[in-house]
Amino acid sequence: MSSEKRIKILKQVCVGCGLCVNVCPFGAISMKNKKANIDYDKCNFCSACVESCKFNAIELKTIERKYDHTAYKDVWVFCEQKKGVIQSVAYELLGEGRKLASKLNCKLGAVLLGEDIKKGANELFARGADIVYIVDSPHLKYYQDDTYTKVLVELINEYKPEIVLCGATTIGRSLISRVAIKINTGLTADCTSLDIDKEKKLLLQTRPAFGGNIMATIITPNHRPQMSTVRHKVMQEAAVDKNRKGTLIEKKYSDEILSTRTKLIDVVEEMEETVNLAEADIIVSGGRGVGGPENFNIIRELALVLGGAVGASRSAVDADWIPYSHQVGQTGKTVCPKIYIACGISGQIQHLIGMQSSKIIVAINKDPDAPIFKIATYGIIGDLFEVVPALTKKFKQVLNK
Repeated sequence: MSSEKRIKILKQVCVGCGLCVNVCPFGAISMKNKKANIDYDKCNFCSACVESCKFNAIELKTIERKYDHTAYKDVWVFCEQKKGVIQSVAYELLGEGRKLASKLNCKLGAVLLGEDIKKGANELFARGADIVYIVDSPHLKYYQDDTYTKVLVELINEYKPEIVLCGATTIGRSLISRVAIKINTGLTADCTSLDIDKEKKLLLQTRPAFGGNIMATIITPNHRPQMSTVRHKVMQEAAVDKNRKGTLIEKKYSDEILSTRTKLIDVVEEMEETVNLAEADIIVSGGRGVGGPENFNIIRELALVLGGAVGASRSAVDADWIPYSHQVGQTGKTVCPKIYIACGISGQIQHLIGMQSSKIIVAINKDPDAPIFKIATYGIIGDLFEVVPALTKKFKQVLNK
């Protein structure tokens, strides 16, 4: 049971004086045919208009509404794939989804969309899925907003999962927000922790708020499914059990559902000498202290020698020293490498959110009071233009032996 507020203009009482128009702080009231008219898309139900009306022509009522969630069951994970390869974020979500499904005493479902991807079902069963939903079509070979959204909406409306999880990746963020709007439910983005309130069967969705200064736990009590995007590399991948079996459900949809308003012409991938940032075991990141785009060469050299990836702080990306795809932090990628080397990065909370789970953090900064040193495993106080090349030279000597 939940309550909702409703405001109503009593047309037979309204005299069209306009007082309510003047006091509405949201511009939600206008005059039409000499009567007050409310735009409910703008109304915030603050009741300022009710208090201002001298003729009692505006009513504010609280309506009790009961939601029936009995038709919804199971935990679903949207399993992102690229070129037919299931992305590791899907395995992280299956690991977390298994815990949630166990607490709810329900099944864990995995959704896989693409072309010629049926072989991926066994991988998902091995990672803990009880049911795998597959939609295989040439229209789904590459991710496109329209087709993926319509297909996922069809699946949700038919099978009614209680919880839907998706990676907070570029694709995941684009897709799942559209789906949430279509099925009229809530969505909590960029979660770092999930749990279940067993008594109320609510998904407890925890994410950073107010610039990372607090952790907020959000619930969706009234609508289903409960939906979250989860940051990559903050949860452990599900263990592999190749003996696990499950139920495979293959769905086919009409050309109308698989159609799109856009045409995919080409897919251009960024070419990098170093490894993918999200998958790297070693990351070397540069910040404002690097001083300019040309100086990122010393960051790349160290990353190349170590077989790692190149990262960056938001300030370096905002200054156009390096592409956004390298950004680590609250508005970039969340990473969890074995070694994270921060070069010239002060350590603002927005950056720390994206890398503080790293196994070993090495901070290089000439400011001894830089916040990065508070979470660093090892700190080097010095000029990065001297320290980084020295490290590169030493690692070359050691690794070439």
